[in-house]
Amino acid sequence: MIPLTKRVDVQQAAEDLHRHTLAGMGRPLDRLIYLASTRDYNNGLYYHDGLASLYGQEAACQALADCHHVAFRQLVRCSLRDLVSQMEEYIASSNANPRELLASWKKLEPYRVAVPLQSDSLSAELLFSNLKVALAIVEDQLDRRPEGRAA
Repeated sequence: MIPLTKRVDVQQAAEDLHRHTLAGMGRPLDRLIYLASTRDYNNGLYYHDGLASLYGQEAACQALADCHHVAFRQLVRCSLRDLVSQMEEYIASSNANPRELLASWKKLEPYRVAVPLQSDSLSAELLFSNLKVALAIVEDQLDRRPEGRAA
């Protein structure tokens, strides 16, 4: 069990993260990808120098993990329509060629490593399935556009 003082630090770190970083990311998909990028895939720990310097590494790690799990739950609960919209907006906001990004996501399935470690497998598989469908829809819509650009 985490001591109460640590939980306060974790809460403060999470609020700081939300206020300064996550609030600028309107889509759960963006937050999920960003938060996953702060995790070391070799040990599962999250790192954020700014948060760690203010609240300590342990509190920063837990705050990032907590926020990652929240973003994951939000994304799992999204309708397919909303997920398609988030994918379109994510693609449009990236500097990548939309067709290349779609091809990479379909082949590499990077979203599989973006789920939090504590996620239950049923929720993760539901998200993976929904993302595959969303990618197919976005690709179909892209094929129907004259310039082949994301919305």
